[in-house]
Amino acid sequence: MTYTLWELIDLDRYPLDQPGSERYLAVVDEAQTGLRSVGCAVIADLVRSDAVARINGEIEDRKHTTHFSTEVMNPYFHTTPNPDFGEHHPVNTFLERSSGFIPGDSWNSGMAIDALFRAPELAQFLADCLEIGELHCYADPLAGLTANILDPGQQFTWHFDTNDFAVTVLVQDADSGGEFQYYPAIRSATDENFDTIQAVLDGGEAVGRSEGVHTLELRPGDLQIFRGRHSLHRVKRVAADSKPRHAAIFAYTEQPGVIGRVARTTQLFGRVLPEHEAAERHRVRSDPLID
Repeated sequence: MTYTLWELIDLDRYPLDQPGSERYLAVVDEAQTGLRSVGCAVIADLVRSDAVARINGEIEDRKHTTHFSTEVMNPYFHTTPNPDFGEHHPVNTFLERSSGFIPGDSWNSGMAIDALFRAPELAQFLADCLEIGELHCYADPLAGLTANILDPGQQFTWHFDTNDFAVTVLVQDADSGGEFQYYPAIRSATDENFDTIQAVLDGGEAVGRSEGVHTLELRPGDLQIFRGRHSLHRVKRVAADSKPRHAAIFAYTEQPGVIGRVARTTQLFGRVLPEHEAAERHRVRSDPLID
């Protein structure tokens, strides 16, 4: 089945097909303001409710392909202590991550989730919000288009992303738990800011009341643009008696043909492909951060 843009997106409220219109520019301006000030923008109810239901059905149909994993890790996705740092230090603070990812090679081109991800109008809208000239669908065959699954009792603990920004659509919210929390711009390319990061990690469940931490209660159909490279973030534990939390993750890059890192790909998907191994041999780091 081929989906048109109007079947997927509320174009009356968000005219992505009219990029020069007054309404389009107003939405972009609001998103830019959020991204500049707190590193995050939420486009509420961007995806139509019937399209959300279709996408959730596609996730359910492919949930058997999910790679679930449980590990204790630090915010940089490392799982072993580093003797170069003290015991009470973010590098040596390990918290549970228990979640799953449906990989990119589980989707078919005729699906609603794939059509939304690859819609050029959406990519241009996101580029405008991020104040970037253009965006390309992430070429990684596993991590380009994914769904994050948090079953009852699972959480995605505090961490940083390897990409400068992330785009997600909440597809199914938890009955209890599963809130998204973040501390915007807690580090920079030149300052890891370990002391503040440790303070957040020490905060536990009370951290939502701490200065600097934002909590979002997203709804199905909301699209979130988030600068996760420099902002510490997590998804809180889904309650044991709740339905699962499903989120579609749309990855884009400024340059075409980008492939993800072997170590992070293995952690999230349990495997790599020849494309990952080839890209790793020619990779150049974009910043000196731990990860």
